[in-house]
Amino acid sequence: MQDRTTLGIAFMVAFALVAPIMDAFAKATPDYIPVMEILGFRFGIQVLLLLPVALVLGIAHRPRAPEIGLHLVRGFLIMAATGLFFAAVREMPLANAIAIFFVEPFILTLLGALFLGEAVGLRRIMACTVGFGGALLVIQPSFSELGFVALYPLGTALCFALYMVMTRSMAQRLSPITLQAYTAIAASALILPMLFAFNGTGNTALDPAMPHGLAVYTLLGVGVVSTVSHLFISLALKFAPAATIAPLQYLEIVAATSLGYFVFSDIPDALTFIGIAIIVGAGLYVFARERRAEQVLAQQTDVPHTP
Repeated sequence: MQDRTTLGIAFMVAFALVAPIMDAFAKATPDYIPVMEILGFRFGIQVLLLLPVALVLGIAHRPRAPEIGLHLVRGFLIMAATGLFFAAVREMPLANAIAIFFVEPFILTLLGALFLGEAVGLRRIMACTVGFGGALLVIQPSFSELGFVALYPLGTALCFALYMVMTRSMAQRLSPITLQAYTAIAASALILPMLFAFNGTGNTALDPAMPHGLAVYTLLGVGVVSTVSHLFISLALKFAPAATIAPLQYLEIVAATSLGYFVFSDIPDALTFIGIAIIVGAGLYVFARERRAEQVLAQQTDVPHTP
């Protein structure tokens, strides 16, 4: 059991270090490639890589109408989350965007209470409030310079939290590879018609362009790295409890800050670092409370009942 947990931690560390590379590829993609086309490559490559694996392993199936609807909703949510984030990192430093995005665990905690009936005490609500305050410290200077683009990572956090709420139930029934493959198919089914419809219209956000030069490599990088990183997090959740590995996701901020500095020469200011520290501290507190609650529940379950 300890070996499996250690393996899960290793996969989570790998995810946290690799995932920001996808965002760096998106940020480096030339501006003549619209965000929607980057999304098309991101999910299209994921389909090409994962669907054959699911078929070979015999874990693919023909989903029925209700399940197709769920995949389409998840596909829309992850498409919206990724699109907003890619649009944000084109205009702002990676570290700032990821720091703002990390209000997602707080949103997920509140959504879990709202939709899944999970218990959320006053202390966790206060930690969520503090975490949002830290995000505001990061948003404030970015908003002054960029306007509403600085709020895009908040939209990413909300969409991703909703996506995770759906994933919690669907992941119990499907293999991670199958789930990721079908989600990518659903997202592609939403993206491709829009690209065809807006082809030649001149719309800077939706009109696709033929990639050449650097864009070819960055688009391939987005697709391959996103697929690999999402497999890492799926494997991490398979081998280790979520409460054990979740705090390690904050390594993404370290990786993003390093990439931003060495690749794009982005240096967060002092206010941003303070905001990041508050977000991380509040997030770790929330995770610690959740883990403590799980331990108490496990102890209560293990207590033998007197006949």
